[in-house]
Amino acid sequence: MAFLGTAAPRVMACQKPLLPLCRATTRCYSSQSTHTTEKSVPYEKTLKQEDGISGPTKPLPKFADVVVIGGGSLGCQTLYHLCKLGMTNVVLLERDRLTAGTTWHTAGLLWQLRPSDTEVELLAHTRNVISSELEEETGLETGWIQNGGLFIASNKQRLDEYKRLMSLGKAYGIESYVLSPAETKDLYPLMNVKDLYGTLYVPKDGTMDPAGTCTTLSRAATARGATVIENCPVTGIQVKVDDLGIKRLKAVETAHGTIQTPCVVNCAGVWATKLGKMAGVNVPLIAMHHAYVVTERIEGIQNMPNVRDHDASVYLRLQGDALSVGGYEHNPIFWEDVSDRFAFSLFDLDWDVFMQHIDGAVNRVPALEQTGIKSTVCGPESFTADHKPLMGEAPEVRGFFLGCGFNSAGMMLGGGCGKELAHWIIHGRPEKDMYGYDIRRFHHSLTNNNRWIRERSHESYAKNYSVVFPFDEPLASRNMRKDPFHQVLQEQGCVFQERHGWERPGWFNRDGPAPVLDYDYYSAYDVLKNTDYKYSEILGKEYTFDFPPHHDVIRDECLTCRNTVAVFDMSYFGKFYLNGPDAKKAADWLFTADVNKAPGSTVYTCMLNKRGGVESDLTVSRLEPSPAHLPLTPESNVYILLTLRGVAQHNWSHIQAVLQDQGFRCTLIDHTEDMGMISIQGPKSRELLQEVLDSDLSSDAFPFSTHKIVNAAGHKVTLSLSPCPPSLCSSCSTTLRPDVVVWATAAKKVLIIELTVPWEDGIPAAYKFKRLKYSDLAAKCRDGGWTATIHPVEVGCRGFVVKSVIQLLRAAVTTGVSLRRAIKELAEEAEKASY
Repeated sequence: MAFLGTAAPRVMACQKPLLPLCRATTRCYSSQSTHTTEKSVPYEKTLKQEDGISGPTKPLPKFADVVVIGGGSLGCQTLYHLCKLGMTNVVLLERDRLTAGTTWHTAGLLWQLRPSDTEVELLAHTRNVISSELEEETGLETGWIQNGGLFIASNKQRLDEYKRLMSLGKAYGIESYVLSPAETKDLYPLMNVKDLYGTLYVPKDGTMDPAGTCTTLSRAATARGATVIENCPVTGIQVKVDDLGIKRLKAVETAHGTIQTPCVVNCAGVWATKLGKMAGVNVPLIAMHHAYVVTERIEGIQNMPNVRDHDASVYLRLQGDALSVGGYEHNPIFWEDVSDRFAFSLFDLDWDVFMQHIDGAVNRVPALEQTGIKSTVCGPESFTADHKPLMGEAPEVRGFFLGCGFNSAGMMLGGGCGKELAHWIIHGRPEKDMYGYDIRRFHHSLTNNNRWIRERSHESYAKNYSVVFPFDEPLASRNMRKDPFHQVLQEQGCVFQERHGWERPGWFNRDGPAPVLDYDYYSAYDVLKNTDYKYSEILGKEYTFDFPPHHDVIRDECLTCRNTVAVFDMSYFGKFYLNGPDAKKAADWLFTADVNKAPGSTVYTCMLNKRGGVESDLTVSRLEPSPAHLPLTPESNVYILLTLRGVAQHNWSHIQAVLQDQGFRCTLIDHTEDMGMISIQGPKSRELLQEVLDSDLSSDAFPFSTHKIVNAAGHKVTLSLSPCPPSLCSSCSTTLRPDVVVWATAAKKVLIIELTVPWEDGIPAAYKFKRLKYSDLAAKCRDGGWTATIHPVEVGCRGFVVKSVIQLLRAAVTTGVSLRRAIKELAEEAEKASY
């Protein structure tokens, strides 16, 4: 077995002479304790300290505007970009030397194309900083090598995915080409192309050097006034509670002194969880072993592009005249006890785990079968539940920011994320849409749940190279949050989807129940694989870029809603109460629409950020004060906020931040777990609900955007006619109408029922079309602070103003007419009307 090179003696001690490596069994590889290869990273220079120097490299200042903890890729990039944005009194603390921990042993690959437009922009900025900006600024080379990147497609779906990536890249000016197998062979002569459908070639991808990059970043930052202090471990984080009861960052403690600061950035990588605990902050990541091997010299490999063979879960990184071979296995090793003394160390490589990558590597580059191993690299890396970083201000402590959990992609995402994090710290929010990386994307009940963190991180790691399909659902850590209707719906064949930890009804399987089972780790770690797993089988059939097999089922469900009546369980929506002496002032500040109407009103509105961007859309109801002491009939004025599914934690954190920053004397209470929400929709929804109500549901009896107390099935309830959330409209049907909402107290649960009514009945005269001058290029809004951008007419639709072409199209679809005819009729109507 020539490929194993110096590792061959250990393999031979385990078994009889092997057949070609790609067919070899590997069960006993980890049974031997002797080392057969050198443990060493393939870099000419590292920053490992050999002289035994102890103590900080510089004196600690008494105060800093920002303290960055961790001198890896993200820490150095964040420091550099803070300085570029004008901050000078900033300090970076590194417990050992720069790059220690995880950055120093990284493979350093940079691929410019990802499925997300935001990530493409982040990667582009990293490449610009590393390949040109730093060298121009400092005169130092970072070690950037532009040798290109090659993605391998072994099936049609993978090639379709690459074509989508190429199209996305074109929008950002990224040069890329889809190559045939023959063209691929011309580019990479050593590659086996017999099983290929094609490849995606990006000529300007490349490789970064961790030591060169971090050294150059730190020098550029110090030239702008920053202070970099190495050999200075952090021993504690001081948090204070202000007069309003808000936890804020106070200081950073070390064995050599304390730095007073209002802001800390946790860039501690694998050690970020421990650092978070010092401040009472949950950091949901987990440490795993992540490995690659460096081969001996391969004739003809020089100047070849880096290769990612996703279907084989392996990458091949050019290393001079050799290759580094690594990947993502289904059974990674968890680092259970993270050591504080692990700086420039490496683990012994477990061949039993790693050998699963070899078959794919040898199949792709057959020359590897006759090539020995020069060294092994197995170090710690941090991984998260969705394989995306953790960034932004922690919900628990103001001034404590996260920049960690980069899933072995900290080098290539470091520049873009460092810039966004710096902007976040200085201006209160990033420039780009960073919701996918924001720590607030996870509900607080999950971020300290060890089972959820472990299972989800494992599944995300194991599926890292899988095709990103639009209908994918996780199998790990399901059934974390279930509402009272879950069992009933499951027995009826409901296929659930996971959102924010909730089991959300997706659609109904005609072949009976398909329950979600406990996670089997894809049969890794000797866990028995789930057999006859109907839910997993259904998901497998959904893995397509076309319409899924059950599309006809969803069609029938939508038609039933359109023609008769349908019931939707929306209990996973966030439900918050806003009350207190300054509740009215807070509502004026938070929401774009005027929600301070008479008690009993309900308004659909938005929340904006300081830049005028939309943070969220939600429904706000002002409850009627009552001495009944019921949850929905409080003694004082209270606003109930209904927020959309997966953004509940983000909305909660945004509202809390506004209340704290503005000093409003208010309380925000989360009743999501205490309240269910049922949406009844369709032309017969009024008829269905009337059977359980003792009140008249006509339009005259219940004006639009109002509610009142009625009896429902023997219970006192609040009945409200209100607009439905736009997300509900788009996800279920384009024919939805304004809703009647019923809140009912039942035992310890509060039931919310949204009743859809016909188009005409719920729209009062105030919402009819209004005439606008054709020359008016900035039409003023009539209701709720909306802005009309459709010209020449402003169109009232469902109580809202149509403000985009998409909404106008939806309006045309719901009325059953063509878009051109809709515009013509609306213009004619506007001409007849008066202001």
